[in-house]
Amino acid sequence: MADDHYVYMLRCKDDTLYTGYTNDLEARIRKHESGKGAKYTRGRGPFVLEIAKTYDTKVEAMKEEYRIKRMTRSQKEKWLSNTKQGGDQDEGSEKL
Repeated sequence: MADDHYVYMLRCKDDTLYTGYTNDLEARIRKHESGKGAKYTRGRGPFVLEIAKTYDTKVEAMKEEYRIKRMTRSQKEKWLSNTKQGGDQDEGSEKL
């Protein structure tokens, strides 16, 4: 839907994590896969969509993207694990 705003995390083939924002998740994933997405992801496919969260507003989504991008790798992995298990979404944002 055009009214949805997504924050998503991809795991690249080199096992790095990429976090991004979009309002069209399927189209954005296709762009990453075709090498026309973010500069960081070029040449790092194929990707695994680890998580995609929906937000009502762009502002909410952009704040969450910024918060996640400030996390360390270990914090991101912990946040992913907790979020996938339905745990506290803010886990991993400690000491930022």
